[in-house]
Amino acid sequence: MKISGLQKLTLLDYPGHLACTIFTKGCNFRCPFCQNASLVISSEEIPQYSEDEILNFLSSRKHILEGICISGGEPTMQPDLIDFIRKVKSMGYFVKLDTNGTHPKLIRQLIDEQSVDMVAMDIKNSKESYAKTCGIEILNMDTIDESVNLLKEGVIPYEFRTTVVKELHTKKDFERIGKWLQGPSPYYLQAFVDSGDLIGTNLTGYNKQELTELLEITKLYLPNASLRGIEA
Repeated sequence: MKISGLQKLTLLDYPGHLACTIFTKGCNFRCPFCQNASLVISSEEIPQYSEDEILNFLSSRKHILEGICISGGEPTMQPDLIDFIRKVKSMGYFVKLDTNGTHPKLIRQLIDEQSVDMVAMDIKNSKESYAKTCGIEILNMDTIDESVNLLKEGVIPYEFRTTVVKELHTKKDFERIGKWLQGPSPYYLQAFVDSGDLIGTNLTGYNKQELTELLEITKLYLPNASLRGIEA
């Protein structure tokens, strides 16, 4: 496991659980709004945690933490992800996986063997704008669709979420996303915030009123959609 970040305590990343978050290195997307650019495109100079370091940390926090969120980068690119999760589960932790959905077979395996307890999948944009939003030229949308349909089976808790960027997302995109995901799925529109560690430049977020208007469009098809990360 290439682990390049550890947030020792989070109340937000794993809803309903006191958790920590680890960040794996590497991703097959180059989303310009990615807030962890250093995990995606920088060199080997980034500090890396060994698997033993993370497992020892979890062992020392057994009576404090309830779960672990595995984020990135894209965790499903890690060849030993399944073995690592099995070790974490054996310690009694709940496991949440954040993913872009490009490896549905691996997600299926994790669900089938009850190795993950929740999955959050990023929906980058409407299908028509997906590749551009991911920063790549060619994208197999079949794998994305497969992951969407897998999660919609509802075997474990899940959510879909979209980080909304003014330069990349339009009202039409959210109408298309709504029609694509249509149904009772939990879906979040997340406000874009410049973390200072972005892949792209000159990106801006929608304000609360604008996001609310996008939400109203989305809720025509996804009644359980809501906003996340919006200041009052």
